[in-house]
Amino acid sequence: MTSSGHARTAAIAIGTATATVLGALLMGGSGEVSASPPPEPKVQDAFDSLGPEVHAAKLSDGRTAHYSDTGNKDGKPVLFIGGTGTSARASHMTDFFRTTREDLGLRLISVERNGFGDTDFDKNLGKADFAKDALEVLDGLGVDDVSVIAISGGGPYAAELAARAPERISQLHLAAALPPYGTKPAYCGLSDDALAAAVKDQIKDPRKWWAFPDDSPVKSIPGFADTAYEEGARTYNQRGQQADPAPQVHEQKLYCGRPGPDLSGLDAPVYLYGGKKDATVPPATLKTWQDALPGEERVRTYADSGHDVQYRHWDQILVDLAGHGDRTVVCKGDKTRVLIAREADRLVAKGKAELGSCAWAKK
Repeated sequence: MTSSGHARTAAIAIGTATATVLGALLMGGSGEVSASPPPEPKVQDAFDSLGPEVHAAKLSDGRTAHYSDTGNKDGKPVLFIGGTGTSARASHMTDFFRTTREDLGLRLISVERNGFGDTDFDKNLGKADFAKDALEVLDGLGVDDVSVIAISGGGPYAAELAARAPERISQLHLAAALPPYGTKPAYCGLSDDALAAAVKDQIKDPRKWWAFPDDSPVKSIPGFADTAYEEGARTYNQRGQQADPAPQVHEQKLYCGRPGPDLSGLDAPVYLYGGKKDATVPPATLKTWQDALPGEERVRTYADSGHDVQYRHWDQILVDLAGHGDRTVVCKGDKTRVLIAREADRLVAKGKAELGSCAWAKK
């Protein structure tokens, strides 16, 4: 036998002996296997959230309001007013930073507007009716003072609310928000039929209504696009209305009313957010808001954003809503920091940090 043959024979013998010893260790005196069973699988004791639930509330005039209420009920209440063509569940589109919102102790409440989602359409209702409805819902929830964050087409409704009950607004945040002041939108000269023809194809297909440019930062958020499409489908089809354009036309015509409400009674911190690439609500509208507001506003503008600034910098908006407006969210190295503003500005200016959570850098 060759030397390699001897080696193989020895290896087999050693392997057999090892198996025999191992078998003896595993076998009890009865010859049965006595190894411990694998660890018990773990199943959670509570459900994970699938997003905000929509509730119904009877209003004093007999109508029904629909609203969502998500977050710790003992948290700081925030009224979320979504853009045009959104339902009471639109706040779910910001859940990509839900952990941060919960850590900051923020409670998001959203009241649905006329004709969208679960809410019946009434052509006789206007922006003042929404303000009344929202205050009734807040009363029912036991909420007195509230911070407000309005996005895009939610701006005119936020102004109406601030004018109606300025004493109940603890903070006002306007992100790429359309102002009900200054020049009217170009479509205001169209008839209702012409405007309906202009929007009907968009609202039939949520992929068109919620289409963001290819270079939009929201493209890096897992599941964002599909969540937006689901929101669009809910807004225009929830009650079987099959994308009837009437509520959308009605809302857009409400934006044509000028001048907007008097905000001189508002005595609360105001934050304005704008994207320098925004062609829908251009940066110049920030000045329009400033002219209508009574005090000094904190203005945050971002070169990296268009009409998606409310999502790209939702992390900063959350920090501001929580009362930390003197701090700035930055990514330094591979860690997100919330630094005193002057320190953050210094690091960003030197190229040692970027604005926003490090999640944006992980594209």
